[in-house]
Amino acid sequence: MRVSIAIAAIAAVAALLIPAGHAAGAVADTACGSTLSQADIAEIVRLSDTSAISGIDGLARLEDAVARHQRITEILVEHRDLRGLFSIGLDGVEYAAVMPMQRDPSAFADSEYAHAISAELLGRFLDNLHAEFTGGIVEPHWAHYFSLARDCEASRARTAMAGYNAHLTVDLAYSTAAVHSRPENAPDYFKIVAAIAAAGDVIIDRTKAAYGADLGPLWRFYFVGEGLDQLFGTGVATEQLLIAADLGANTVIFTNGLALQDPALAPTIRTEITALWQAADLALEALARINAL
Repeated sequence: MRVSIAIAAIAAVAALLIPAGHAAGAVADTACGSTLSQADIAEIVRLSDTSAISGIDGLARLEDAVARHQRITEILVEHRDLRGLFSIGLDGVEYAAVMPMQRDPSAFADSEYAHAISAELLGRFLDNLHAEFTGGIVEPHWAHYFSLARDCEASRARTAMAGYNAHLTVDLAYSTAAVHSRPENAPDYFKIVAAIAAAGDVIIDRTKAAYGADLGPLWRFYFVGEGLDQLFGTGVATEQLLIAADLGANTVIFTNGLALQDPALAPTIRTEITALWQAADLALEALARINAL
């Protein structure tokens, strides 16, 4: 899969709109909610420190990471801090769908692989959350999410979906590579991502209850391409989005993760991952405006 001129153009436009990264600096004690106390921030910092995650095996370490994230979610939601817009749904899907499978020894062909990819994926978000609350350097896709969360005028549904786009389009591809995925791991990979997609109602309901945001239209766009036709003529229905819609985004993400492990392909694939993330983000922004979400 090569990067076309159209994708390069949309990436160039998006680069003007999406921050290149969040440099080290002061820690925001609020994101449009009530002020977090220094004790709250300290607890988030402690819980998001992935170097402190422990357990006797892969499942135990995953359980620890999930529990840490649950408590972080509780703190953010208690304060209606918009940095919790992604966490509230992620926490819901972990407990409703992902962890019941992870605890079932017969659920996967390779349980250790399943534990590893889920832990890697969650760990990447925790690392960026840790940077956000310590004044560290946040990766560009998460810097964009946190920037939207601190914009009290931004659509909350659109902000939440920026988190899912970062988590899946970017972090899942890199997680797939980091745990040395092979084609034979595909059934376990797809079982996990299918569980996430199938738990859409949990994510939508929890987000609406906690933050009053209706993710429904943007969620359906992201996972099934619903509403893509509305974007033709807006300049954001790019080749990359059309490929993802045609082949299935999760297939493209898994393929990207496999290709990242090849040093000869990795530079091109990194560019394509960034282009897909940016294209999806611009599409989410356009749909949010069209549907007044």
